[in-house]
Amino acid sequence: MSIQDLTIKLLKKSINKPVIVKVKGGKVIRGVLVGYDNHLNLLLKDAEWVDSENPVMIGSILLRGDNVILISPS
Repeated sequence: MSIQDLTIKLLKKSINKPVIVKVKGGKVIRGVLVGYDNHLNLLLKDAEWVDSENPVMIGSILLRGDNVILISPS
């Protein structure tokens, strides 16, 4: 099984569950994974920028896969 297959398997299990996504530039976003595609474009709802102390709500967001560094269940 390839790394891409494992990634897709993990994403399938994470649908409608909270995830943490690290993007280029060091920003971290937490939200509920609504959907994804083969390019790792991610659709999150109830998303927020995770700052050291003050998270900022951003609602729904579409993240381009080429900006995603890390995806983790939360």
